[in-house]
Amino acid sequence: MCANSEDISGSEMRTAYRVAQELLKDRLEMVDKDAYKQIKDVQGDDLIVVDGQYDFIGNVLAASGIPFRQVGSVDVETINFRSDQTVFINCPGVISSAGLAKLHEFVTGGGFLFTTDWALRNVLEPAFPGYVRYNNRRTGDEVVRVEFPSSDDPFLKLLISAQDDPQWWLESSSYPIEIIDEKRVSVMVSSKEIGKKYGASAVFVAFDHGNGKVYHMISHFYLQRSETRTQRHMKPGADYLDEKGIPAALRAKYAAMGIGSSKLSDVESAFTSTAMMNKVLFDRKKKR
Repeated sequence: MCANSEDISGSEMRTAYRVAQELLKDRLEMVDKDAYKQIKDVQGDDLIVVDGQYDFIGNVLAASGIPFRQVGSVDVETINFRSDQTVFINCPGVISSAGLAKLHEFVTGGGFLFTTDWALRNVLEPAFPGYVRYNNRRTGDEVVRVEFPSSDDPFLKLLISAQDDPQWWLESSSYPIEIIDEKRVSVMVSSKEIGKKYGASAVFVAFDHGNGKVYHMISHFYLQRSETRTQRHMKPGADYLDEKGIPAALRAKYAAMGIGSSKLSDVESAFTSTAMMNKVLFDRKKKR
């Protein structure tokens, strides 16, 4: 089953996530100043994070300096969501039937919803049936390679290049994502390894519903580890800055963040995960 809730504040990956968010902003400022402004302009009540037991989206947002409002799962029933907000639901996403109805109304009216792992069965199947579902084959605790089939996505093209070889950590008993409606569901990240072992290759998916949008990710937003499968993965984390074209004048702040203790594989994995989160924020800003 999913690992127990833990404090991730001392983990190596936390440093990688802090570096990744700064790297993302620097990269965007270099290649698309408009996208950079959209990502930078996030207000405190734009994002709502619903507590869970097994994922730590709030910790990552805090480490990245992105403001948000944190609430309990029982609060979903009574919150007056705004249609211009984004709601993140941590795994396992145990929400009451009244709360699920509220989320359905929120998305239908224009809201953006982001869920992870077991929320596939607990939130998406009952509240948004007919799009995606759990295929009833639980994963092991492992790290897999991922690919970007939606290479034409304008935001991701700014960040992810052909040189990237990102990995994704699967929590023990993660839920593979079966696509029900291939016409309405977009697969933005997939994994041939997951597809071969578990019969469903989707890693990160999205679909429009009403005036809003739903995003879902297998396993957890917070990737707790990576692997060094290649010589490139074993390189220092600072080498990833070179790959993204970060000038020497900006390197001191990354050194202060602790990039010297990070491997390239850690920074790359955190950057990939962070790119997914910021795509949601960018899409939200564009629609607003």
